[in-house]
Amino acid sequence: MPIILQNVLVILLAAYMAWDNGTGNQITGNWPVIIGMLVGLIMGNLNVGLVIGGTLQLMSLGVAAIGGSSIPEYGVATIVGVFIAIRTGASTGTAIAVGLPVGMLTLELDVIIKIINNAFAHWSQRLLHEKKFEQMDGVFYLTIFVWMLKYIIPITLVVMFGTPVVKLILNVIPKWFTDGLTIAGGMLPVVGIGMLLRYMPVKKYLAFLLAGFVLAGYLKLPILGIAILGLAAAYEIYRINSEKADAQAQGANNVNTADDEGDDFDE
Repeated sequence: MPIILQNVLVILLAAYMAWDNGTGNQITGNWPVIIGMLVGLIMGNLNVGLVIGGTLQLMSLGVAAIGGSSIPEYGVATIVGVFIAIRTGASTGTAIAVGLPVGMLTLELDVIIKIINNAFAHWSQRLLHEKKFEQMDGVFYLTIFVWMLKYIIPITLVVMFGTPVVKLILNVIPKWFTDGLTIAGGMLPVVGIGMLLRYMPVKKYLAFLLAGFVLAGYLKLPILGIAILGLAAAYEIYRINSEKADAQAQGANNVNTADDEGDDFDE
């Protein structure tokens, strides 16, 4: 595929990611593992796309934008990382180290876009009171277009100017520094998993956590096999809890029935 066409498709993917996320369709969302796969397909290296996307997906597991809060744009970081890795031949750690700052800087655009869309929200509310529903729909799509700029602007800049800059930097910086970036990139998934475990009932299901660690670390069982065992354990726990809940509900119904019959007898 010609390089120009690849560049255009990568920018269009960023635009679609924003559209999909802004309209609530969530077909691809901005999940790094999905976005990384798509960028890898566009640029002809699916393996690199999946590796970088999967790494950033693990890192983002414990992060969520609640309400109006802003979080790093891991989808943007994935596009940048995969693009730089394939186009320049940089290592996974180096590509992630380049992509993450771009995702962090997108936070500033996120705040600006939300301020602009807040004005559009008031405009839309005024149109609602005036019962101008068609114009109200137009304002809705205008907000999505503005939202798309949050992804299009940084990705376009990286696609147009990022490759030569990164190549220049990689040729100048020493090897020990790039090795450090590679090691840091390998540690990032651990950070994401640790953040996720913070919000999970680890103490309640500590036995399953230890069992999974033994299966992966000592018995070298593939991840898919561990996932299937985890699914089986989750289903069994669900079945047992459902039976307990049904038994408790049946017991409560029996008590209520006995009370009703006793009242009738007393009368």
